[in-house]
Amino acid sequence: MRVVQADGVISGTVEKALNPDPAASRTCNLCTDDRKDQVIVGMEIIRGVTKSVATDGIWDGGEILDPQKGKTYRVRLSPIDGGAKLEVRGYVGMPLLGRTQTWLRVE
Repeated sequence: MRVVQADGVISGTVEKALNPDPAASRTCNLCTDDRKDQVIVGMEIIRGVTKSVATDGIWDGGEILDPQKGKTYRVRLSPIDGGAKLEVRGYVGMPLLGRTQTWLRVE
């Protein structure tokens, strides 16, 4: 995953497939937007995230896509350990109703 900031907006693109299962779908067959039937590697799955006006150090307001399920979720990003890690929380409704993953920066 490559996460970048441009003009105050964060986006994230899949750079490499981590699932070694040859039966796993390589395209987003279940997507319902412009990503339908697109190849997952190279696909933008984080869109429209901006710096929170309510909470310092938090980025939110955008969405994250689960390409295996074709579902989009609201997303909140929190850089931690000086940017070495990124807490990614996908949720429906409010952040309390979601799941968090910690992504590690690769240099």
